[in-house]
Amino acid sequence: MAEKDGSGFLTEEQLRILQLRLGGMTQEEVAKKLNTSRQNVSLIERRALKNISKAEQTLKAYRRLRTAATVKLGVGTHLVDVPRMLIDAGDMAGVKIRVSFPLVYKCLRDEAGDSIQGTRVVKPILLHILSDGRIDVEPDA
Repeated sequence: MAEKDGSGFLTEEQLRILQLRLGGMTQEEVAKKLNTSRQNVSLIERRALKNISKAEQTLKAYRRLRTAATVKLGVGTHLVDVPRMLIDAGDMAGVKIRVSFPLVYKCLRDEAGDSIQGTRVVKPILLHILSDGRIDVEPDA
């Protein structure tokens, strides 16, 4: 693992291949550039994506441990209703919300933008109220 350079569970080779693939190169083009086989590129990319999936699952489990309450924004929820929903859920859990609502809206757009159209939720979203009062946004799959 290449943790010493801040890449977490990915090796330098995996990062390089993912960078090239995300840049639009085919596996064949990456193989030629790195002087290796397409099969090797495919294997390395597959392992990298598996590591990323495991890291995401780990973070999701950790998020659940830190969650004091969860607010589900169902389809049709208007964004103007979100602050009251969070405050009420935080009050019931005994947690004071410690983020500004403009930041909550920004996080919603950044982390669940595909779940919002205009000012309405079009796909369910989970808002986790963490024990320290911060909010974590998770599109509800």
